[in-house]
Amino acid sequence: MLTVPENRSPHRITFANEKGGTGKSTTAVHVAVALAYRGAKVAAIDLDPRQRTFHRYFENRSETEARRGITLPGAQVEVFTGESVEEFEDLVRQVGKGADFLIVDTPGRDDPFARHAATEADTLVTPLNDSFVDFDLIGQVDAESFKVRRLSFYAELIWETRKSRAIARRQEIDWVVVRNRTGHVEARNMLRIEKALTELSKRAGFRVAKGLSERVIYRELFPSGLTLLDKGHLGELGTSHLVARQEMRSLLAGLKLPQGDHSPVGSQPDLAIA
Repeated sequence: MLTVPENRSPHRITFANEKGGTGKSTTAVHVAVALAYRGAKVAAIDLDPRQRTFHRYFENRSETEARRGITLPGAQVEVFTGESVEEFEDLVRQVGKGADFLIVDTPGRDDPFARHAATEADTLVTPLNDSFVDFDLIGQVDAESFKVRRLSFYAELIWETRKSRAIARRQEIDWVVVRNRTGHVEARNMLRIEKALTELSKRAGFRVAKGLSERVIYRELFPSGLTLLDKGHLGELGTSHLVARQEMRSLLAGLKLPQGDHSPVGSQPDLAIA
């Protein structure tokens, strides 16, 4: 069982990207369920009161539990509808009380609360599709050489926040850029993106992890609220589904989230998604 001492706040994981369609909510849901399977108490806040994708996923999950008469690991999810940072932090304290992890799923657009959640994260996860369209969120590249010209406003914001937090709290944000949909990128372009990310990571201070490929199974599971981790409830799985489960195992290891003893989650075997 993963536990956080009573006098310690939950580990905040914020999934943030100001561009939509990057697999952010899908990744957040699967990470939440994976942590719950490990015995962690997971709380979550959906910062998109219009679409509520993260919240809806867990509503669907609860309906499946009731319909099938089963119990599935999950998370306590609330939707933030307030109008101030103070209200958001009040909700964080309420929802996160006694939790091991607090996951915040942000909307795919520029949003003041999403930026606040990003700067207050312990682990900031930024999923990107493997394209220079998405790369532009964190940095700009030269049109001819594809070398990084400068950080984006968003990357500058996180960079400055990491420095100020390191001074004030002696604790930095662990920023992880997750590369999604890599299988749909032409090889030469993939190499250019990889080089640009490597260069930018040294300047902006993030780590790079491999994420999820574009697979129909992720979209098909949404109505039931099930995930690839729910073995025994999915029926027969094809080879692509098993490969997708391996992607999830690799992603969770790459995030290096803390255990109850503060060692990385990825450092111990994961029987739930083996």
